[in-house]
Amino acid sequence: MTTAPLNSGTPVRVAIHGEPLPFLTAAIEAGGGAIVGLGEQPEALILDHGNPKKELTAVLDSTPSIRWVQLPSAGIEAYTDALTAHPEKVWTSAKGAYAKPVAEHALALTLALLRHLPERARARSWGESAGTSLHGLRGLVIGAGGVGLETLRLFRCFDMEVDVVRRTPTAVPGARSTTTPAHLAELLPAADVVVVSAALTLDTSKLIGAPELGLMKPSAIVVNIARGGLLDTDSVVEALRAGTIAGAALDVTDPEPLPDGHPLWDEPHALITPHAADTLEMIRPLLGERVTENLKRFAAGEQLEGVVDAAAGY
Repeated sequence: MTTAPLNSGTPVRVAIHGEPLPFLTAAIEAGGGAIVGLGEQPEALILDHGNPKKELTAVLDSTPSIRWVQLPSAGIEAYTDALTAHPEKVWTSAKGAYAKPVAEHALALTLALLRHLPERARARSWGESAGTSLHGLRGLVIGAGGVGLETLRLFRCFDMEVDVVRRTPTAVPGARSTTTPAHLAELLPAADVVVVSAALTLDTSKLIGAPELGLMKPSAIVVNIARGGLLDTDSVVEALRAGTIAGAALDVTDPEPLPDGHPLWDEPHALITPHAADTLEMIRPLLGERVTENLKRFAAGEQLEGVVDAAAGY
C-alpha cells in the first residue's frame, strides 16, 4: 500500500503513542520526521513497545489527521479493536523486522532438545551419552513470514530438507515443498523437527493439537516461537507424558506467562523460555530501522514495509 507523497522538504509530522524513548526519537529524526503532539495535526503515529494499547482507539478517534500507524510488534491481535474501528488508516507492523533473533532462538531451542540439554542442565551425575545431530533431518516450518523464512535458511545450513506450510501454496525458494495447512497431516509423519512460526488468527488457533501431535514420530520435536495459542497446551502435556513426541520447546505458551505449578514445568522433555526470542534489547534497534525506513517511504509516497492485512490477521 502506497501513500500520497508529501511536499518536497516537508517533514512528516509524527506523534508517539507511549513513551518517547531515545531509540524511537532518534529513528524518527533519522527518517526525516518531526515529532509533534497529538494536538498538532500528526500524519503518522508510532507506537513503542510499552504503549497503552487500550487507549489507541480513542487516540485515533480524536486525531483524524493520522493517516499511518506503525505498530511495534509482528503480531497484531492486541490491536484488533483499533484496526477494526479505523480501517481507513494505513497500518504497518514489525513483521519481518525481528526475523533473525527469533529464528536464532528457534535454532537454539531445536539444538538444545536434540542434544538433551534440558536433561543435562538438571543432571547431578555423569549419565549416558545421548543426542541427535540436526544435519540431514527433515524439518517442517509452519508459517512463511520473516521468521519462517529465516528459520528455513538456518536449517538449510544443516543440510536439512524443509517443508513449508503457509496460508497460500506459493512456492518458497529453498523449501522441499510448499503447501497449505489443509495438507499438514501429510507432512507431520515425516518431520523430525516442527517449528511453529505462523501468525495467530481465528484459522490458526490450536493449529497443533492432539490429532496433529499423534501423527508425529516418537522421536520428533515441536518448537513454538510464534504465539502460545497456536498449540493446544493440554495436548502437548499429554503427548510428552505418553511419549508421543520426544520433546517440546516453547518460547510462548497458552496461558502466558505459564503459571507456577503448571504441568509443563515438570515435564523433563519440555524446554520453556519466557518469551525471550526477541528481548527489548534485541528488537529496539530493529524497530528503529523499520520506523526510519517507513518514514522515508511515507514521505515519498512509496510502498511501506510490513503493511497489515487485517482480513488475514497479520
